[in-house]
Amino acid sequence: MEFNTLLDELKLDAILVTDGFNLRYFSKFRGGEGILVITRNTKTLIVDSRYTEAAKEESDFRVVEYNRENPLLNIINDIIELENIKVMGFEDRSMLVSEYSDYLNNLKGLEEFVPVKDALLKQRSIKTDEELSYLKKAEEIGDMAFSDIIGIIKPGMTELEIACELEYSMKRHGAAGFSFDTIVASGIHSSMPHAIPSEKKIENGDFITMDFGCIYNGYCSDMTRTVICGKASDEQKEIYNIVLKANEMAEEAIHPGMMCKEADKVARDYIESKGYGKYFGHGLGHSVGLFIHESPALNMRDETILRPGMIETVEPGIYLPGKFGVRIEDMGVITENGYVRYSNSSKELIEL
Repeated sequence: MEFNTLLDELKLDAILVTDGFNLRYFSKFRGGEGILVITRNTKTLIVDSRYTEAAKEESDFRVVEYNRENPLLNIINDIIELENIKVMGFEDRSMLVSEYSDYLNNLKGLEEFVPVKDALLKQRSIKTDEELSYLKKAEEIGDMAFSDIIGIIKPGMTELEIACELEYSMKRHGAAGFSFDTIVASGIHSSMPHAIPSEKKIENGDFITMDFGCIYNGYCSDMTRTVICGKASDEQKEIYNIVLKANEMAEEAIHPGMMCKEADKVARDYIESKGYGKYFGHGLGHSVGLFIHESPALNMRDETILRPGMIETVEPGIYLPGKFGVRIEDMGVITENGYVRYSNSSKELIEL
């Protein structure tokens, strides 16, 4: 990462990095707690005694330990004074108001304390080959978990039990943790895109939407599959096939140079043409990396140009209140030739 170029673009003398995901991305330190101060001359990682040794092993930044004798603010002020820092950027989209006040009131010599908005997050949008390998592996673990769960689901199981089995399977196949709280929504609950798993028991005729992901070497996966317990009705088949077609059309259309909102429009227009536009309320997808929701996003507003190396989910859905819902989600990478899926689980309607 050429930090001086970034500082030039943002017209800053230094950046104060406090977000845990950016901390890891830029410094390679995995501890998740600490502060980075990036200037034109130095890159300083400031941690407490719990992380000093690990930080020195994992990062090539200068590591400084803060403690009672050497408080955090004193260390930052020393850098400001030594390097004559006048304009410092901060992460306004992740910093607490109380933290902002502490820095604003206690950092000395600054003329401006400037919000950088999503400038650092944008640096993470193009994944390296190493990052892509971790993301692909994380999604492979999800595929294995899905293969396991379709052999387990049966009437009488609860949504919570299915979520537990999915998470156990992901852990058993090598996951370090979970990208987000696993979603399992059955029957009428499936009409809620982010339903919380409950003690509701699976019944014959229920759609079961499972949205799950894991963490591998710090990087997230994300996948959704909707299956049915028993035989699907004609209406269920119709809705499922519309969502599947929207998913496939979007993935076929995505290519470098396309705006994010154009990808969203492909799926949205198709669902609208079938009369269900008002039942697809969320965006088509989002980027994934160290955090489950990164930028850019495939939605109706994002005009970011898609580029090779970007990871995006494609997850159209139709949700009929009080009846049922369907979502099908893949995660994949933008390449020079288009969109390559990392999720390989079947997308045909599975009747259990």
